Amino acid sequence: MIEIAKNAGFCFGVKRATDRLEEALRSRSVERLYTLGALIHNDTYNRQLKEQGVEITSIDRIEALAETATADAPVRVFVRAHGIPKEDEAILAEAAERNPFFRYEDCTCPYVKKIHRIAKENSARDNLFVLIGKATHPEVVGIMSYFEGDKLTFESADALEKAISDGIFQKHGDKTPILAAQTTQNLGEWKKSQKILKKLYTNALIFDTICSVTELRQTEAQELSARSDVMIVIGGRDSSNTAKLYDICKKICPDTHRIERPSELAELNLKMSAHTKVGIAAGASTPSGVIQEVYKIMSEMKENFEELLESSFKTLNTGDIVTGIVTNVTDAELTLDLGAQVTGFIKAEQITDDPSVKLTEMFKKGDEVEARVGRVSDIEGIAELSKKAVDSAKSWQKIVDACEAGDVLTGKVVDVVKGGVTVLVGANRIFVPASHTGVPKDGDLNVLKGTEVNLKVIEIKGNRAIGSIRIVLRDERRAKEAEFWASIEEGKVYTGAVKSMTSYGAFVDLGGVDGMVHKTELSWTPIASPAAVVSVGQEITVFVKSFDAEKKRISLGYKTDDTNPWYLFTSKYAVGDVASVKIVNMMPFGAFAEIVNGVDGLIHISQIALEKIGKPADVLELGQVVDAKIIAIDEENQKVSLSIRALLEEAQAAEEAMPEEYAAEEAMPEEYAAEEAMPEEYAAEEAETVEE
Repeated sequence: MIEIAKNAGFCFGVKRATDRLEEALRSRSVERLYTLGALIHNDTYNRQLKEQGVEITSIDRIEALAETATADAPVRVFVRAHGIPKEDEAILAEAAERNPFFRYEDCTCPYVKKIHRIAKENSARDNLFVLIGKATHPEVVGIMSYFEGDKLTFESADALEKAISDGIFQKHGDKTPILAAQTTQNLGEWKKSQKILKKLYTNALIFDTICSVTELRQTEAQELSARSDVMIVIGGRDSSNTAKLYDICKKICPDTHRIERPSELAELNLKMSAHTKVGIAAGASTPSGVIQEVYKIMSEMKENFEELLESSFKTLNTGDIVTGIVTNVTDAELTLDLGAQVTGFIKAEQITDDPSVKLTEMFKKGDEVEARVGRVSDIEGIAELSKKAVDSAKSWQKIVDACEAGDVLTGKVVDVVKGGVTVLVGANRIFVPASHTGVPKDGDLNVLKGTEVNLKVIEIKGNRAIGSIRIVLRDERRAKEAEFWASIEEGKVYTGAVKSMTSYGAFVDLGGVDGMVHKTELSWTPIASPAAVVSVGQEITVFVKSFDAEKKRISLGYKTDDTNPWYLFTSKYAVGDVASVKIVNMMPFGAFAEIVNGVDGLIHISQIALEKIGKPADVLELGQVVDAKIIAIDEENQKVSLSIRALLEEAQAAEEAMPEEYAAEEAMPEEYAAEEAMPEEYAAEEAETVEE
């Protein structure tokens, strides 16, 4: 069996850097591409970049390179995934500012950038920065440049302990230590370093800066090497994380080998057999193509050995597992060519328990059949075989192998029994205790019955297997969380369901990780509780305002400019417009009126009527809807001034401007106006009627 570690190869930071450079290669025309130092620690990959025209440059050549950049021959420099010192970044930024045809892309891994921020934000005369990592490594050199003050680097926990015993820390007085680690640091060394420093300083500030993928990669390598006879660790000669993977595997599996290229396998004296279990792990800078090539070569080596071994079989013994070619089929038995001096026979009852099955429909001449030898008669030249025994053993062996390898199996929950459930995987039943089902304590296990589940076999007791659904769910959750935290960034938009609410905000499930929307971010207008806007289970679209990966906290935003009442108001109204407004509050100095939901305007007491009034309530009532003119908009303070008086004055001015005859007609009662407009003869008749 050959097994590749699940997280072998490019990590998130390295893949991010290579993806950006490869995209530039695909889209470039006349642009010249450079990397500031080797983009990643892998000579094979870097040689491929050089063949495609990507050159490696150094910081002392940047100024000269920037001067050669023109519109016809622009230059772009990619900063390596390990990052650079802040002084180097300043040189790049200055060169880019001077020449628009020179630019650079910062491909520093986000996990490394995080340590840069920690070092920068904790720079103080009263602090001592302590980093666990290799002092000469490019990542460490870059990190240390961001701390202004006393700083120390130690490659291992032992080196840290020796420095303490030598009195080195005493030279720095009562300064507060700030402890961090290189992203690829060995997890065991890091934990040991923390314990050592905590004994000396109870006030030390400790930041867990090892990349979560690195932790996962190291844990996988440790587990894989424990179940492997031979371990192959692939990675660049200068790769720090590859070196740590090799050390971890070597301690557990003595037959561990480190290579950079697949061709190096031929130089190794590998001890292989038919039952050799081979594990393959790879550093963060190893391309997937290299990993697959190593797998292919190892598979071919194993197959060649097994073929040689198989061809050496000359005799059959009871209990042997053999593969034969079907030479004859009846419904009663199969006849097999075993490639030996005897002929194999398998009776129907040794193939299946179902008496209705017809062998002539199941098999044909030329089929390969694997079976176990039951009885051999050299005199008769026959061997009685059992296919059923092999099938049963194979099915059980898959369970045993899965337990050893930690593989995830898929099965169906077929029964709820005392203390747990039974899961059918193939032909085998696996017992899952209630505490390992993933169902809450005292919960109803019947909800699982009939469902398909993923599980791991955690223990084999004789012919009984015990499994865990909960472990798989936990691993999936951790992997999902690691992927989430590796990709989160401010401003990123997510759609998730409201999980729970408190008096101050709502918690939203972003896909295995929760974020909180404060109630002030739910609405532009004040609300008593989040329930006024959202409900549990409701799907909403949110964006990341800020996050703290160490404390696992995410602050989310929900309200947007599109729903901002002020935005809605200014897009609809301008100074001079007339609006129908509702009186919502009255003060001695004036009345407040709602223009649109969430935006009120002030009608000053002097703007309510033409004449002077004592108080707004002399003219207006709460809830009254009136027309008012917008006379001022304060954009900066989001305030609006309204006037009823302006409309009254306009009406008065219009009336005064009306010609006298129209004004007289306007003032005349309706019946008189009608009479005046009556022809003389009708007026006379009207008068006569009155006299009579």
